[in-house]
Amino acid sequence: MVEEEAKSLPMELSEKGGVDNNGFVQNEAFDDKETDTSSQEEMPKTCIVDADPAATEELVLKPYAGMPKEVLLKFSSQARYRVTREILFWLIIIAAVVLVCATIAIVALSPKCLDWWQASPIYQIYPRSFKDSNMDGNGDLKGIQEKLDHITYLNIKTIWITSFYKSPLKDLGYGAEDFYDIDPMFGSMSDFENLLAAIHDRGLKVIMDLIPNHTSDKHRWFQLSRNRTGKYTDYYIWQDCAQAAGSVAPPNNWVSVFGNSSWQFDDVRKQCYFHQFGKEQPDLNFRNLAVQQEIHDIIKFWLGKGIDGFSFSAVKFLLEATHLRDEPQVNKSQNPESITAYSQLYHDYTTTQVGMHDIIRSFRQTMNQFSSEPGRYRFMGSDGDEKENIDATMMYYGTTFVQEADFPFNFNLINMKNLSGNSVFEAVNLWMKNMPAGKWPNWAVGSPNAARISSRIGKEYVNVINMLLLTLPGTPVTYYGEEIGMENIASENVTFPEKSPMQWDGKVNAGFTEGNSSWLPVNSDYQSVNVEMQMTWSNSTLNLYRELTSLRNNELPIHRGWMCYVWNDSNVFVYVRELDGLDRVFMMVLNFGQESTIDLKAIVPSLPSEAVIRLSTNFSNAGKAVNTKVIKTEMGEGLVLEYKTAKPVHTMEAFQGNCFVAEKACYSSAFNLLYVNC
Repeated sequence: MVEEEAKSLPMELSEKGGVDNNGFVQNEAFDDKETDTSSQEEMPKTCIVDADPAATEELVLKPYAGMPKEVLLKFSSQARYRVTREILFWLIIIAAVVLVCATIAIVALSPKCLDWWQASPIYQIYPRSFKDSNMDGNGDLKGIQEKLDHITYLNIKTIWITSFYKSPLKDLGYGAEDFYDIDPMFGSMSDFENLLAAIHDRGLKVIMDLIPNHTSDKHRWFQLSRNRTGKYTDYYIWQDCAQAAGSVAPPNNWVSVFGNSSWQFDDVRKQCYFHQFGKEQPDLNFRNLAVQQEIHDIIKFWLGKGIDGFSFSAVKFLLEATHLRDEPQVNKSQNPESITAYSQLYHDYTTTQVGMHDIIRSFRQTMNQFSSEPGRYRFMGSDGDEKENIDATMMYYGTTFVQEADFPFNFNLINMKNLSGNSVFEAVNLWMKNMPAGKWPNWAVGSPNAARISSRIGKEYVNVINMLLLTLPGTPVTYYGEEIGMENIASENVTFPEKSPMQWDGKVNAGFTEGNSSWLPVNSDYQSVNVEMQMTWSNSTLNLYRELTSLRNNELPIHRGWMCYVWNDSNVFVYVRELDGLDRVFMMVLNFGQESTIDLKAIVPSLPSEAVIRLSTNFSNAGKAVNTKVIKTEMGEGLVLEYKTAKPVHTMEAFQGNCFVAEKACYSSAFNLLYVNC
């Protein structure tokens, strides 16, 4: 029996000292309890199992879990493990190098991201007319804060607030009495700080006006200057005036923008001071470096408060010729004594003088000191509206090496003398063909100094004008109320009909104020033209505006792609927006005249036979397919057509002179990213 049990053992065993298991498991059939002690004593010292030595050695050399270091090292030195380990090591190194190189390549080839002032439309607010919070009939800063949700509702992220400095409110506050304080009509500095915090909490940006050319005659500087006090003596432009027979003769024939002589005699100083605008707004002397430093300090103060940028106004008036010669007459045969209007002279000596751009560039340099923090670039715009000289306007962009304004505000669409497809094309083309390479365009269709769209060109064109504004390349600027189609006040007794209170709802005073009256009367159409009503009406001007801003924000070709003119005539203006690498193209067909039918397939042979209406001024047409051989538009109708093509317009030789791109980018569908080297 002992012999049978011994044969059942898997290997040789030792009763006393035993033999190491070497990782093999003892046969479960073996049971210690069934083994008799006396029998074990009778067993031989060793039990030899009939096994192949080579097979035994092979089993011993296999790695196993929990093996000691000495055994592990024995196996790790074998070629099959060493080579595998080295291959994995070098694969990891190569993958890391490839990843680093790919990251560098993506960064190097990626186009510059659009900055905040490029990415969003700008919403311009005239604060006195936006929202009254304290029932005094005047809009204020708290009122703006109450209505910030309206800004986000429009898909807009940049607000431009016009002048709210402490002022006697001559010329509507554009002559500041104190550049460091808020006019009590609009609130307090605390109100401004709360508004600024609320704006930034919503991820919005804010820019404000600065008119450095002049101050109010109530300003402390002017009071000190007229009394010849210290450094302030030459803060303004003073000249002796000839006196004869009780009347004062000005030093020359210079005329103010508002008419009549631009020189005003001061009884305190017994000299004449110069004013480009009203007599209550004396011009600062920018040839005095102390004056320039004062403006730099003002810029630093407000940037230190946290504003995101400035719009500098009236900058072309900063310097005047020191020789004081008479300006040339437009009509040389006119009696010089009869000249009283600004338009009767060529203003060669009172605008855009040598050195003026150097001053503006110095403003830019000061602003750059606050732009070093990531994500806090400070925007600088200038009015630079040189109606007769587009080259002079473009100089406000600066040069390749010297930065000036991010852009001068573009009022070409406001200054159009008549409305047609051709006139709109000419206004757009004038800017695009003259804009320096690499610069960013902008467009405005309304402002505090121009009649509203509805009153200027007709309410039937409001929607198509907004469609133009929001589909052109660059930054669109919307004056408050244009998103709902507000009109000028129809009253001869109102001095500023384009500044009527914002129409929020159909309640008394259009929801602008809970007081008994407003500083200007509310337009009589407020019960049908207001924000609250248009929010519920699917085919409203407001909802179309929102759809257009959403389209602009979400579609790369409209956000930053090419623009190519396709066709223009007396009725329609047609252009495309497209991006290299994307086969999806948007074509705008905008009617600024009478009913029109156009064969676009004949103009662009590669155009597909059908296109889909992505957006229309008539919402019921959205989503419909149209035959590109027969595109029909009614008066004031606008279409945004969408189609796919392998041959975009900007690659066609026939349209080479009609295409423009500001921030060039190409789309890679394989990697879903933009790159620059197309």
